[in-house]
Amino acid sequence: MAPHSGPEHDRSDLYTEAQRARRDESIWTLVQGILAPMQFLVFLISLVLVLRFLTTGLGYEAATWSILVKTGFLYLIMVTGAIWEKVVFGQYLFAPAFFWEDVFSFAVIGLHTAYVWVLFSGSMGPDGQMVVALAAYAAYVVNAGQFLLKLRAARLQAEGAA
Repeated sequence: MAPHSGPEHDRSDLYTEAQRARRDESIWTLVQGILAPMQFLVFLISLVLVLRFLTTGLGYEAATWSILVKTGFLYLIMVTGAIWEKVVFGQYLFAPAFFWEDVFSFAVIGLHTAYVWVLFSGSMGPDGQMVVALAAYAAYVVNAGQFLLKLRAARLQAEGAA
């Protein structure tokens, strides 16, 4: 779906007026607003557990479960985010306003899924598994930063419209 043109949409704006209204009225906006900080909290706890295992050799099971919980949150936020994008922009993924965030989200999902694969396939030992998890977490931090920048842009746009 190409960006709209005309009086309702400035190409530098993140949302048209209609999209902003759909965003503000959608329950999926609230869902994303709840899931994102929950996922971040799970990430922080998991990161500590993974680093603890890598530095001390202790807590493999706790680290493993925390990564699986973090991955579950990621899958959930991706599905609900796609629904949000459909409601707001009319397509499930790769709306022009969030194209690069969605592209990078797939890298994040790919790395988390790679962790699940190496865990259940036994193709790597515990240390290797944790390194894959750390790569997934590094990508997640970049992706979260992308979304925080979009949130800031949306707030600036709203302030400019007021």
